Amino acid sequence: MHNVTANGATIPALGFGTFRMPGEDVLRIVPHALTVGFRHVDTAQVYGNEAEVGDAIAGSGIARGDIFLTTKVWVENYKHDAFMKSVEESLKKLKTDYVDLLLLHWPKEAVTLAEQIGALNEVREAGKVRHIGVSNFTTQLMADSIKLSAAPLVTNQIEYHPYLNQDPVISAAKKAGMSVTGYFGMADGKVFADPLLKEIGAKHGKTVAQVVLRWLVQQQGVIALSKTVGEARVVENFAIFDFELSADDMSAIRGLARADGRIVSPEGLAPVWDKAA
Repeated sequence: MHNVTANGATIPALGFGTFRMPGEDVLRIVPHALTVGFRHVDTAQVYGNEAEVGDAIAGSGIARGDIFLTTKVWVENYKHDAFMKSVEESLKKLKTDYVDLLLLHWPKEAVTLAEQIGALNEVREAGKVRHIGVSNFTTQLMADSIKLSAAPLVTNQIEYHPYLNQDPVISAAKKAGMSVTGYFGMADGKVFADPLLKEIGAKHGKTVAQVVLRWLVQQQGVIALSKTVGEARVVENFAIFDFELSADDMSAIRGLARADGRIVSPEGLAPVWDKAA
């Protein structure tokens, strides 16, 4: 495992995500992931499993200080008072007095960006969060957020997989000293049938999932979130630091990107996305 450094944050390059993961699965699989070696856990208020993530971490035997814990404020909580209350609730559920990273989950125009970023800074100054960032933000929203924030933003968590070119966002993040955290790396399962990814995997003696995760973390400043409820798959997903993809491999995988590659774009939440060059 290597770390990604971004604007003062040191973030494990491979995280364990809990999106759409029921509480009972969280209680079973997160302690297993921590035993295997994961030290970066990602959740969110809207996932409805912060309490189970908190229980899993508390009972894992791994010191809280050794785990990089991320959660996200849901859009309905962006007004100042609701924001503050929601963070307190998240900390209580997570059974911790701080989170390592707090993100705005999606853009929301109904509350000014200045109010949202101000609230992020306020909870950081109060010591409730170590670092702050955004999720599903475009390059313009990132630039606006950076201008409004007294503290540095450390990541933009975005959909990122071989079928979606995110060069504009990644480039903007790099220029700002930020990282990019990629979710949906398996493209909702589409990668598993891909002949090219299978071929590269066979060459390295690795699975398609391992190839994709390696492709993500081998890019400078990119963090990958993996997610599974299977014990064996957890071990497999973590075993990506004992091989390296060639420049040709990296380029070939990048070449899979297509104009209609985006999967996550919920109506009422999604901004007008950046177009790849």
